Amino acid sequence: MTDEKNKQAQNQINIELSEEIAEGIYSNLAMIAHSNSEFVIDFIRLMPGVPKAKVKSRIVITPEHAKRFLLALKDNIDKYESSFGPIKRTEDMPKFPMNFGGTVGEA
Repeated sequence: MTDEKNKQAQNQINIELSEEIAEGIYSNLAMIAHSNSEFVIDFIRLMPGVPKAKVKSRIVITPEHAKRFLLALKDNIDKYESSFGPIKRTEDMPKFPMNFGGTVGEA
């Protein structure tokens, strides 16, 4: 049993979350671009009536981590919906004439 506990302790990662990061950043728009080696996700705050939006955070990840993120997000959405009911989707998605020179997705 001691060997098993030691093995678990070796496989643990300590994650530090600073107070500033723990506060989080509100985003209501995400723009996704990719190259052959990375995905770039820009989290943007778009305010009604304001013609200019700001990127509040940019995350750059490998394609493998993008796939893991997709699966983890789907798992969490499934759990959320089983607890609180379906998330409603609005068909009136905002259209933005933005292209940063690559393949772009909207979320």
